[in-house]
Amino acid sequence: MSTLPLTVGPCARQSGSVKHGTLLYFGCDFDTKYLRNNSSGSFIGVWIKNLKGYRSSNSKRFHVIARIKKGRKHDYPWPDDIPSSTTGAEALSYLSNFKPLAEKPKPVTLAFEKPLVSLEQKIIEIRRMVEETGLDFSDQISTLEKKYQQALKDLYTHLTPIQRLNLARHPNRPTVLDHILNMTEKWVELHGDRAGYDDPAMVTGIGSIDGKSYMFIGQQKGRNTKENIARNFAMPTPHGYRKALRMMKYADHHGLPIVTFIDTPGAFADLKSEELGQGEAIAFNLRTMFGLKVPIITVVTGEGGSGGALAIGCANKLFMLENAAFYVASPEACAAILWKSAQAAPKAAEKLKITAQEHYRLKIADGIIPEPLGGAHADPKWTSQQIKQTIIQAMEELTKMDSDELIRHRMKKFRSMGLGGFQEGIPVDPERKRNMKPSEITPTNAMELESEIKNLKMKISESKGSSDPINIEKLKHELDEEITKACISMGLQQKIESLKMDMSKDPDPNESRLDEKAKYIIEEFKHNLSRPGAYLPLKQKLQKLSMIERLMEMKTKSEKLKTEINQKVSADIKEKFNVLKRARENLSKGEDLGRDLEEQVEKAKMELQEVLKSANLEIIGITNRKFEEKMVNVNKEIMDEIERSVNGSDVRKRIEELKEEAAKGSNAEKLEELRSKIKEEIFGMMNVAPLKEKVDHLVMNFGTENGRC
Repeated sequence: MSTLPLTVGPCARQSGSVKHGTLLYFGCDFDTKYLRNNSSGSFIGVWIKNLKGYRSSNSKRFHVIARIKKGRKHDYPWPDDIPSSTTGAEALSYLSNFKPLAEKPKPVTLAFEKPLVSLEQKIIEIRRMVEETGLDFSDQISTLEKKYQQALKDLYTHLTPIQRLNLARHPNRPTVLDHILNMTEKWVELHGDRAGYDDPAMVTGIGSIDGKSYMFIGQQKGRNTKENIARNFAMPTPHGYRKALRMMKYADHHGLPIVTFIDTPGAFADLKSEELGQGEAIAFNLRTMFGLKVPIITVVTGEGGSGGALAIGCANKLFMLENAAFYVASPEACAAILWKSAQAAPKAAEKLKITAQEHYRLKIADGIIPEPLGGAHADPKWTSQQIKQTIIQAMEELTKMDSDELIRHRMKKFRSMGLGGFQEGIPVDPERKRNMKPSEITPTNAMELESEIKNLKMKISESKGSSDPINIEKLKHELDEEITKACISMGLQQKIESLKMDMSKDPDPNESRLDEKAKYIIEEFKHNLSRPGAYLPLKQKLQKLSMIERLMEMKTKSEKLKTEINQKVSADIKEKFNVLKRARENLSKGEDLGRDLEEQVEKAKMELQEVLKSANLEIIGITNRKFEEKMVNVNKEIMDEIERSVNGSDVRKRIEELKEEAAKGSNAEKLEELRSKIKEEIFGMMNVAPLKEKVDHLVMNFGTENGRC
């Protein structure tokens, strides 16, 4: 017998409908065999022909209508029939709503994986053809498979940053709960922030590994679209961070080590989250984590985005999976800001240094956890076991420390991040230069400019008096373009156009007003141009044009002077030149000049000096070209000896150290001390004696009177 609520009332049979009278409600016990289906589907009617005495005063039949409500199944995750042999660990598994997927996820091929997938399909097709034909090509297939495995290994060991990020975002990548269930013997999930909300994007709970209990906290992504929507794509709200904070305080109170898993694009940034205090919740977590007295280990399993990841990442040890990523802004967002296009995301990913390898180099990550070829989704259980072993080893080290040591260790970890880090007890130089973003245009230094001038002089000397108007015109055209760009950048373009319009409308009257306006524009242009580091291309082109004009002017003057001197030099003087030329040839052969020739040379020098004075030229000194050539050779030998000394010792390392210190902006005293050490080491290792003999021999042979005075 079943007890059902019944709706009863007087009625008439008319086209299967119920009419007349007011319905009465009462409960009645009856046998269910009298029930029959009605056309309404949700109602069941029964003729109460067996109920004697139940007739109305007008002798009409009663029609009973009953609605059988489906009993709502309970929302508890455990089944109705739990086996009696269930152990404690198995019973705890019923408490989790996270169950294996009914269908295996579809394989997803990333763009850079497509060539290898195509090769794999071809190998499978060849193997199928061999099976059909019955021919023996096992050696060839084995060779192809080995080459495929080698290509697979080469691909996944030389991934670019954006490719690693795509692997970290792979739809089939194991989630935090996958790793937790693969690692733990017992696991029970804890819910709620004790303020009326339970954020599904942040999962927390207690689990045991090798009999030791841990507090696990992590951001949970979905395994399909439905789960991703339910989990908000692993983007926690303030409730999620307060839930994590509650569990961390709980673990700190009970002495449970904390293990956090990071896999989030960032904190949820909608209007409601901001109203509820998203920034405050993250900041509160950061402050609290630095004061917890239990060991904290963080593992970045996927992508870690900005403060949403750091809110559960202030740990004593931070580990990253091989293809995980950790960033302050996603490469797509960075590219959109800097290059105005998300297409530049690969370039941004490289510049942001988001990979596990870069974070390990910068001392942000304490270790890299290996993944199988193809990524963590290729073998999730193996990856989880690697994480488990890393956690156990790190906990063995951290559990030896007391609470104060753990707090100091956590603080020092964050202080030592980066290449230099922060050194305790050493005062910071207030005048230390910070490494700002360098200019994209590399300024020309003095050495490069000097080399450019020398090359330009050679080109001008080789032109033999014929100028190169095409290059100069091209330079002037480029200079005009740079000036136009600079005026637009300075905001002077409109002022110049206004001045041109004023001059075109009324060029004659009120010239002083137009001159004053033009003078003001020129002064403003010069003032903006004089700023250090600004408009470098324009400054370089102006310097180059000015240098060319000076050299051309010098060349014109020298040609004019040469013509004047040739007009004043007679045949006798030319004969004196020949005497000097013969004397120079004898000296180059190592022959003695003889007394007569020496007297002729001295006499020729005196007469030439008189001729030059008569041409209104001031004689600064006399140059011996042979002496200059030999001095150049000796200087080259000295530079070669210095280079040999540098390469054959640790001086090169000290030079690199000096460059690094200069790049960091170290104080002048430290840089000068390093320079002095380098000079002393170079001088101590050089073989100075032979070089000194060569210089002394050169001076003795040519005499100081033949040098440049």
